[in-house]
Amino acid sequence: MDTAAAGAAPEAAGGSGRLLVIDGHSMAFRAFYALPADKFATDTGQHTNAVYGFTSMLLAMIREQQPTHVAVAFDLDTPTFRSEEYSEYKAGRNKTPEEFHGQVDLIIKVMEAMRIPTISMDGYEADDIIATLSSRAEAAGWDVLVVSGDRDAFQLITDKVTVLYPKKGVSDIPPMDAAAVEAKYFVGPQFYSDLAALVGETADNLPGVPGVGPKTAAKWINQYGGLEGILANLEVIGGKVG
Repeated sequence: MDTAAAGAAPEAAGGSGRLLVIDGHSMAFRAFYALPADKFATDTGQHTNAVYGFTSMLLAMIREQQPTHVAVAFDLDTPTFRSEEYSEYKAGRNKTPEEFHGQVDLIIKVMEAMRIPTISMDGYEADDIIATLSSRAEAAGWDVLVVSGDRDAFQLITDKVTVLYPKKGVSDIPPMDAAAVEAKYFVGPQFYSDLAALVGETADNLPGVPGVGPKTAAKWINQYGGLEGILANLEVIGGKVG
């Protein structure tokens, strides 16, 4: 993630805030697939299952987590610095279902009615906005709750930042802290991006090192101290995978 999207929001104020920041598209898609599209539609034929599910999830989060501040970050349908650097980024993804079209615009209208800011920035993804907000809020001493179905968010986890990662739809969204990430991936959150770099990410069409799976990647990261340490010790990593 890139925290350089510094213009995405003003500096977090001091005090003891609690920020709830949501990955808009990620959770909208989760809501869409959790609820049957044919059961949620207006008289004009506009489907609303993602809108209903997203709004219900958000209200439940506000009740449960009691944030002092809430924001929703959305991607734009324009090129980002990643796609400009790597043209195959996210290539091969399935076409967005027709029933989903128009629902993000409706979600944004609902957020406007609820006076919850929605943030997008040309050239960047929601991930980058979330990373920027998280780092600024943490620097101000706030607690941060990131709601996202994207594992990339795990690298943001600290003592002050927790990721709420959905297991099922938008109703089962348990917290992921540093201990949970390490228990699942055998590396701390600060090394999750290194793990992803070695293994690759099929959802984003990002290739990893051939033959390197999560266990091998975690072993190397722990042994050599991260990706930079691995690159500095290439000559001593033996075997076919090495």
